[in-house]
Amino acid sequence: MAEKSLQEQREQRLRNLASLEERGFEAYPYAYAPTATAAALRAAHPDAQPGDAWPDEDVVVAGRAMTVRHMGKVAFATLRDASGDVQVYLQRDRLGEPYQAVKKLDLGDWLEVRGHPFVTKTGELTVDAAAFRPLVKSLRPLPDKFHGLADKEARYRQRHLDLMVNPDVRRAFVLRSKAIAFIRRYLDGLGFLEVETPVLQAVPGGAEARPFVTHHNALDHDFHLRISLELYLKRLIVGGFDAVYEIGRNFRNEGISYKHNPEYTMLELYWAGKDYLDILGLVEDLYAKLVLEVTGSMTIPYQGRTLDFTPPWPRVDYTGELARRAGIGFDVLDEARLRAWAAAHHPGKVDGTTVPLAEQPFHQLLAKLYDVYVEPHLLQPTFVMDHPEAISPLAKRHRSRPGLVERFEPVAVGMELGNAFSELNDALDQRRRFEEQAARREAGDDEAQPLDEEFLEALEYGMPPTGGLGLGIDRLAMLLADVPSIRDVILFPLLRPQEPNR
Repeated sequence: MAEKSLQEQREQRLRNLASLEERGFEAYPYAYAPTATAAALRAAHPDAQPGDAWPDEDVVVAGRAMTVRHMGKVAFATLRDASGDVQVYLQRDRLGEPYQAVKKLDLGDWLEVRGHPFVTKTGELTVDAAAFRPLVKSLRPLPDKFHGLADKEARYRQRHLDLMVNPDVRRAFVLRSKAIAFIRRYLDGLGFLEVETPVLQAVPGGAEARPFVTHHNALDHDFHLRISLELYLKRLIVGGFDAVYEIGRNFRNEGISYKHNPEYTMLELYWAGKDYLDILGLVEDLYAKLVLEVTGSMTIPYQGRTLDFTPPWPRVDYTGELARRAGIGFDVLDEARLRAWAAAHHPGKVDGTTVPLAEQPFHQLLAKLYDVYVEPHLLQPTFVMDHPEAISPLAKRHRSRPGLVERFEPVAVGMELGNAFSELNDALDQRRRFEEQAARREAGDDEAQPLDEEFLEALEYGMPPTGGLGLGIDRLAMLLADVPSIRDVILFPLLRPQEPNR
């Protein structure tokens, strides 16, 4: 739409607003009070047939006018509220002089209508207006059937329009909200305590990621937006809480993809007295009950395939599955042999790096081979078990398998959904691993974890055996809503700022 045309429409809408005020309508009322939503009205009349009418039933509905059709002495409008659409019928003979104001209504205006329900000849449940009033004038025209916002980035940037005209988008965020509410009920029912931990942290830890940095003026000190909830939650276990969880934002200064947004929502929980197998049982049960509660079924469609969350989920071994799928005939923890294999099978550079795969640090070599050979091929909900210690600096060593830790990741449609450990509570071992991470940082790995002396001091007071879990809320919402991108389940995903209009 040309800028001049948009300006002309805006000016016409301003004239319509002035005309409504001249006719005695308040331009910006302070409140409104519908007695029925669109969905409630339909639910109250499930067997409605053409010609049915309830003249003694007085209802008030309100919503945004998505269609307005003028037909001489009558007009039909479709009002959209948070629950759906309802049609209203406005006729001059019933409304009298105020009917003239109907001609000053525009698409996008908010309207309140009082009247009785009836069913049109075409079977549409409708409210026959005895009175109406405008609630607010839309000074800008709506996108024409949303074709004006066909570009994905425009939809994300103007989410208010996306939600306004696209019911499927609204559905995704309703599902997300229901999932979070279910998680809270589930964990509260197990005796967990919901807590809040700092977003601004002096030392960012709990994950290998590049943090955002900000400066606090009063303290004259740089702080980091947290990359994980983990280390502060563990201090609460040290302090004597048995079971805690937090649902909150994490921030990682990393790339953007269909499954990555620099600002995202995580559930993290820690449960004293439990190990990673206990947490695995919790995840399996939580996901199965949540999917059933929110969707009504243990199986859900996702991008052309059906996902089955019925327990038990398959379990695959990290190193064994990597060896099997890559065709490696030796223990993948044999660093020298794995580097030789990588040099022969992947001689070039990967992921835009300047160092060939075989020459990268061992933890990165393992992780990248897993990303190529294993994770993308796990389509049904699956647990990947027992990761290498080299890529797991916060997990407890496996009790019977040297070189591995007690860790699992739930994976579906080739996407990691979470991460869980038997938590490392040996303060001396944790210091050693942090020192290894610090050495990597000194060598230029800005995603390695810094040494957190305050956390190590807390751990030295003694953290009991504990199971921990992190689950991505956004990726869970992607599955529930059957959408291909994490941006479709984050109301306002991060975008490059637009240049101001000149």
